[in-house]
Amino acid sequence: MPQTPHTERHFTSSAIVRDVVIGMSDGLTVPFALAAGLTGAINSTNIIVTAGLAEIAAGAIAMGLGGYLAAKSDAEHYAKEREREKREVAEIPHEEMREVAEVFQAYGLTEDETWPIVQALKRQPQNWIDFMMRFELGLEKPDPSRALISAATIAGAYIAGGLIPLAPYIFVAEASRALIFSVGMTLAALFMFGYVKGHFTGTRPVRSALQTSLIGSVAAGAAFGIARLIGG
Repeated sequence: MPQTPHTERHFTSSAIVRDVVIGMSDGLTVPFALAAGLTGAINSTNIIVTAGLAEIAAGAIAMGLGGYLAAKSDAEHYAKEREREKREVAEIPHEEMREVAEVFQAYGLTEDETWPIVQALKRQPQNWIDFMMRFELGLEKPDPSRALISAATIAGAYIAGGLIPLAPYIFVAEASRALIFSVGMTLAALFMFGYVKGHFTGTRPVRSALQTSLIGSVAAGAAFGIARLIGG
């Protein structure tokens, strides 16, 4: 009797989702807080838009560079640890064999059951090193293009997020009225972004949406209040 093939679907783009979350969350909250804070002190949409665009540009560059350096650091760390494992496999193979056995024994295999596996890995040095990197150190080989992709993703998400709270100030002449639209648009975007983030990260979407909205609201409210206080 023919059977329907079993297909497993796993989400494998967690690194990109993480970058989008980092860029979008800051892009929505920081320019929103800046625009709200400036609205509390001045009533010129031209100044607010200029300051907002400058902040978005600076923030996107800074965060993109941060993502690039973080990814490069991960790649360098992986290369350094792999070289160390390669040296240990060559110089102290019996110690490395013991560590391989311990990995399998942690999953409930006996010493007799693990020994053939250890011997098989010993005959394949590259696979042995790969095994130690993944299961002893918990390190996955990084994508060589990861640094540039991370930088572009974070920067792009920051720009996309930052333009949402700033858009009303571009089309509405009065800053106080623009703030009302900005609040509504940003809160809606924060809620939707938080919901999608929760869906992809495995947390409860509604809870994630409410938390994200709350953080953005607090940031903007604090900036607005401080600007009001200073501006008199």
